[in-house]
Amino acid sequence: MEERLKALPKQYKDTYLETKKYFVKLKKHPPKNLDYTMQELHGDEFSRTDCLECANCCKTTSPIFTDKDIFRISKHLKMKEAAFIEKYLHVDEDNFHVLQQAPCEFLASDNYCLIYDVRPKACKEYPHTNRRKFQTILDVTHHNVEICPAVYNIVEAMKKQIKVR
Repeated sequence: MEERLKALPKQYKDTYLETKKYFVKLKKHPPKNLDYTMQELHGDEFSRTDCLECANCCKTTSPIFTDKDIFRISKHLKMKEAAFIEKYLHVDEDNFHVLQQAPCEFLASDNYCLIYDVRPKACKEYPHTNRRKFQTILDVTHHNVEICPAVYNIVEAMKKQIKVR
């Protein structure tokens, strides 16, 4: 997995423009079966990929913490919401609550999440490649290609399987 993670920035850079152009076309003309195809590609990739071997998302980025996430996690940690926010979060340039630092403080050395049962919704749904109305999150997906080797593989398979005009 270390080799895959080392190779990922170059792969991302090498395919950046091609993927960007592909996503622009896909957004304009999404095929009717896009969500179904993405769910298949997602399932295929994650039948081979174990996130616990990687955890690059937890090591390099922050999820968005919704008010419900903050309530649930602070309750689990037996903290007041304000104390949780002060200790772990800050407001980013898009006005979202995100982690103050990376890697995530809740990531254990074995790549397990210490708050897995109450983790943020964004973590539960990551990397979002099996989401409905997939064409609406192409920008997020393009960003995630740089972070997640599985997303890189899914997008490359998608470009081969789904032709755009």
